[in-house]
Amino acid sequence: MVTLLFIAALLLCSSAVSAEKVKDLTGDHSADRLLIGTTTSLDATGALDELSQKFKDENNITVEWVAVGTGQALGYGRSGDVDLVMVHDRAAEDKFIDEGYGLDRRVFASNYFMVVGPKDDPANIKGMTASEAFKAISDAAKTDNTVSFISRGDGSGTHSREKLLWKAAGLNYDSDVNTSAEPWYYSAGTGMTQVLNMANEKNAYTLADSATWNTVEEDMTELQPYVTDGTDLLNVYAVIRVNPDKFPDVGINVDAGKKWTNFMISDDTQQFFTDFTKDGKTLFIPAKGDAATLNVTEEEISAPVE
Repeated sequence: MVTLLFIAALLLCSSAVSAEKVKDLTGDHSADRLLIGTTTSLDATGALDELSQKFKDENNITVEWVAVGTGQALGYGRSGDVDLVMVHDRAAEDKFIDEGYGLDRRVFASNYFMVVGPKDDPANIKGMTASEAFKAISDAAKTDNTVSFISRGDGSGTHSREKLLWKAAGLNYDSDVNTSAEPWYYSAGTGMTQVLNMANEKNAYTLADSATWNTVEEDMTELQPYVTDGTDLLNVYAVIRVNPDKFPDVGINVDAGKKWTNFMISDDTQQFFTDFTKDGKTLFIPAKGDAATLNVTEEEISAPVE
């Protein structure tokens, strides 16, 4: 079982890193500097490192970002600390836009969530759907103290999807899962790589995105994926500019934000996602030509921002 002390130590480390990154990003929306709040998988895979260098070579604009959960990234957008966000939680994105903080949502890539767990699979979830697996983990944990689940617990897109899967499993997240009465469930409040490391260390189940999993899989010696497909596991990434009208005194970098948005949906960048692999495994699926699967309009994928 996971110890609270173990989790607390990792959380302290993660919080310090995130705070320092945010401190570095805020307060300077200069014309040659684009500030992004992004989900952790785009950072952990190295995709942003390569894309930002290409963008700088083409536009002479330096790209800097803070990699956090989607909820926190949108929070930086709401406070005007970043020029745009790159996130993966449609409900939260729609709210951000409806509140007037976001503009020009464009979908640029996708992948899948997956349920991973210990190699001996103590909850016997192999062959199940995601919601069936979640119910089986909850049931098994009541009689087997070797069964545990580690959650992102950070308001990220992954955490939001996890809560939807508990609901689909017939469980109330607040009263049946995330309570002190359920010691098998641990809310980590940290990024995907850290959570996978925790699960690997303590032989626990978790929900992961396929891009991060494929990037770190060789280090996850005690884990393996069990549920890897299904429409309820589709993970869609979007870029959304922060509305400059909300922050007239901040100076949101409108021009750079438009250029980055168009850069992300360009043919060259879509091809980048096709070619961007780890040990031959695809990390992201380009959005272009896949509107029906992603449940979006063609405009959301390919319409240039003027």
